[in-house]
Amino acid sequence: MASNVRQLQERLQYQFSDPELLELALSHRSRGSANNERLEFLGDSILGLTVTDFLYRQFPNAREGDLSRMRSQIVRAESLAEVAKNLQLGSHLLLGPGEMKSGGHRRESILGDTVEALIGAIYLDSGMAEARLAIKSWFAELLAAASDVQPAKDAKTGLQEWLQQRGKPLPVYELVNTGGEAHSRLFTVSCRIEIIDKTISATASSRRKAEQMVAEELLTELERDR
Repeated sequence: MASNVRQLQERLQYQFSDPELLELALSHRSRGSANNERLEFLGDSILGLTVTDFLYRQFPNAREGDLSRMRSQIVRAESLAEVAKNLQLGSHLLLGPGEMKSGGHRRESILGDTVEALIGAIYLDSGMAEARLAIKSWFAELLAAASDVQPAKDAKTGLQEWLQQRGKPLPVYELVNTGGEAHSRLFTVSCRIEIIDKTISATASSRRKAEQMVAEELLTELERDR
């Protein structure tokens, strides 16, 4: 048993000072009241913060919506289960008799929850810095692939789809002014959408660019208020 625990910690690239925290992190609720649900709750928050911080710094020009999509791809249940399988957690799970018989050590939801519980356990054992190191190690491939997430559609299309999905009236763009010299025309476009009762205007070197700028600002407002 001690050998198995040692091998697991080698794969985790972390040595627990308090072995009871490791045992608790591996204990599914089917095993009894001493289970990993509270650690999972804690680890979920730490994982979300760490991934958000990484993406914010790694992609300084990405829009909020793009960052949200990248984060969702990394912390989704399937990704957590993938990390658990890479760490070979299945054979180390501590399950109740019924869950063992039903193959709980292979269930993706249990595996993913255990990853979050281990993050919480490392945080309690050594603090935030060690928890972040563990996340960056375990999620290295997913973090590296973040930029491959399908980029957002152009802002006008994104805004239209956002409103359509919620049964809201579509935006109407209005050209309110043109100016500048013949060789450097400027176009000012405004747009108002009912859902936030606000008119946004933008000026650019073409009507199309101005419309995209307006749509992007409206999308940002909608995502902020979501």
